[in-house]
Amino acid sequence: MPESLLVSPPAWRESIAERLRANWHARPDEGAIPLFSHSPEHAPVAAAVLVPLVARDQGPTVLLTQRTTHLHAHAGQISFPGGRVDVGDIDRIDTALRETEEETGVPRDRVEILGFLPDYDIMTGFRVTPVVGWVEPPFTLQPDPFEVAEVFEVPLAFFLEPANYLAQSRAVDGKLRHFYALPYEGRNIWGATAGMLRSLYRALTHRG
Repeated sequence: MPESLLVSPPAWRESIAERLRANWHARPDEGAIPLFSHSPEHAPVAAAVLVPLVARDQGPTVLLTQRTTHLHAHAGQISFPGGRVDVGDIDRIDTALRETEEETGVPRDRVEILGFLPDYDIMTGFRVTPVVGWVEPPFTLQPDPFEVAEVFEVPLAFFLEPANYLAQSRAVDGKLRHFYALPYEGRNIWGATAGMLRSLYRALTHRG
């Protein structure tokens, strides 16, 4: 863990929540890949994801999902549990918790909300609110077989190391798209998920 988070295990949750509050409006990420933003003519669709930080004895981990390969959008990609805001959802927190339970089986009563990361626009038309939650074991995973191929955890410390964020690019619809990628144990975490993880890294390692 970075020096800024080298505290005893019982204080990890409080330290992370404090830094999320302090860095809600983080200063510009100089030299970073520019974020995609929707044009004023096209109103984005509201969505939310949960950034689940799991309390483990050796240090917090981040819970991620690998989407099934037959899905129409983002097939096979690694993502946070989440989705579009439904009419019946009370707020973005409700959306994130509902989608997490539907996709992974992690019940909402095992999740404590610690804070938020800045909204993130994605090219498929969504504006995503990342909701950061602290997940207390034990819990039983029950992945939705239609949407989720696998649920796995990565140590939070991995995402707090700036050298792990690799700048990459690929052609999408004839345009060169730039994004971050985080290769980890044979998996490739990239695109919006990597971008939101970079926001988490900045929130937890920078003051003001």
